[in-house]
Amino acid sequence: MIDAFPAPSIVPLEHILPDEPLLMMGAGPVPIPQKVAAANSIVINHLGETMSRVIEQVKDMGRYVFQTSSSHVLGVSGPGSAAMEMAVANLVTPGARVLCITNGYFSQRLAEMVRRVRGEPTILESSHNQGADVATVERALQQGKYDVVTMVQGETSNTVCNTNLAQISRLARRYGCLTIVDAVCTLSTMPLEMDNWQVDAIITGGQKGLSSIPGVSLLAFSEEAWARKIARREELPYHWCLDAQLADKFWNQKSYHYTAPVSGILALHEALRLVCEETLPQRFARHQRCSEALQAGIEAMGLGLLVEKQHRLNSVVGIVVPDHVSAEAVRTHMSKVHKVEISGAFGLNILRIGQMGEQSRAHNLFRTLHALGSSMRAAGATLDLPAGMAELERKLSAQS
Repeated sequence: MIDAFPAPSIVPLEHILPDEPLLMMGAGPVPIPQKVAAANSIVINHLGETMSRVIEQVKDMGRYVFQTSSSHVLGVSGPGSAAMEMAVANLVTPGARVLCITNGYFSQRLAEMVRRVRGEPTILESSHNQGADVATVERALQQGKYDVVTMVQGETSNTVCNTNLAQISRLARRYGCLTIVDAVCTLSTMPLEMDNWQVDAIITGGQKGLSSIPGVSLLAFSEEAWARKIARREELPYHWCLDAQLADKFWNQKSYHYTAPVSGILALHEALRLVCEETLPQRFARHQRCSEALQAGIEAMGLGLLVEKQHRLNSVVGIVVPDHVSAEAVRTHMSKVHKVEISGAFGLNILRIGQMGEQSRAHNLFRTLHALGSSMRAAGATLDLPAGMAELERKLSAQS
């Protein structure tokens, strides 16, 4: 009978992958350091002593990156969306009232997750391409008794930053709400102080600011959220794999939950170690310097940025594509000719360039900006590429 299903003829990866590696400058995943890649090639016993030592260090480094003293830092076997779902599934009970502050696609995804665990989301949508307004949020909190508030720090889909996150999180705590924050594209690229800002759950993915591999994520719960909601919860969460109390057995009690993605955790360990080695203040400064130089180069070239500066996300830069130019044609030309990949958008006529982790290096900026300008011209845009390159160099030189 086995002959009825002959083995397929499959070409090896070297015949599928590009001849030259692509420079990943989109909204993620990002290039990873060699030490992270090397760690990802190792497999160890997920319940052995070596793994226990690795886990302890991951939690210590996680606390530094999240800026928290909480004992509830957990890894998640899955993308940032799995960590997002874990936060929602454990803090939102059926019938819970949740104020979902939305700016775009990913903040709306949080609202969808609330619905799926039978919570009751109320959508508070920010003005077009703007961050959430504190006074507007307070009015919403006064009008309805909410249990949880959800929001993103950086809305990757349209490059909007919620710069009032600290004030909103503290405000939510005053109104008795727990706060869930998506920091998938912002953690380690800009300030985020979990304890000081009174945030109750922070989610991140490995493949963006941390410059690790996709598929292994990190999540921190505050002591307040754990004691008030998770430890006292009587009904079981809908998701077995994402049950925080079961995950806690592995991450804090050296017990078994499921087979951990050991290679991914080792990669995450090295990525976090490199963040700690650089230090957060220096890392924040590098990201801001590089992103602002790139933005200045784009504008000097004659292109526009989607979001006004006071609401603009530095981690992912949104570029307006001229009406007569195909964004897809630009991306295709960049990939095929210059071996640089950037991102399109979710229904918007924009291009997005990432500035997370290893993307924020001067040599990557020069290569990417030249590829963008050259490909824009090939697609029919009129712009001044030399002026853009000169402005990028001027800004980087002035800030060094």
